[in-house]
Amino acid sequence: MSSTTGVSPPGAGATGVTREPVRRHLSVRQADTVARLTDAAVEEVRGTGYEGLTVRNVAKRAGVAPATAYTYFASKDHLVAEVFWRRLQTQPPTPPDPTATAARRVTTAIGDIAGLVGDEPELAAACTTGMLAGDPDVERVREQIGVEVADRLRAAMGADLDEDRLDALQLALWGAMLSAGMGYFLHAELAQRMAGVTRIVLGD
Repeated sequence: MSSTTGVSPPGAGATGVTREPVRRHLSVRQADTVARLTDAAVEEVRGTGYEGLTVRNVAKRAGVAPATAYTYFASKDHLVAEVFWRRLQTQPPTPPDPTATAARRVTTAIGDIAGLVGDEPELAAACTTGMLAGDPDVERVREQIGVEVADRLRAAMGADLDEDRLDALQLALWGAMLSAGMGYFLHAELAQRMAGVTRIVLGD
């Protein structure tokens, strides 16, 4: 999902990329406002789905003025992309098992990522749609997500790291997430479906 075509995995081969937070230097009050908005967005999506989601309704649920909400989130796509990014940040990966094969370690890492929204189909679909948007705010969040996912897969591969295979896994993972978002299979099935791909890519 590159910023231009929406198909290349974000962060692919992004070794050494400096990761910056979506917004820096927030006061405690501002950080609380952002948290309230993202929490409210999740509740709104659960009730209305992506189509019914609006920044204005999220602001109302969060008890925030719409004008204030728009100073933090330019669009509903920006908002749901931020929801996924925050979940990725706050839910650390399972520590790699040094006795397991590379394929099993990577499968575990992918399961962690898939589990961020896997049991919430409306939210998963909203995040998939939102992260495909081409506006600059979404592009920035998408790149941060891509770098984090690449780092997690790289750590899981460990001594078996091969950048070409890492790129292949990222392509497969983002393609699988897009397919789930399009309704070809349930998000809850994503990790299982990726397990076979991972074994093929890593030769396990």
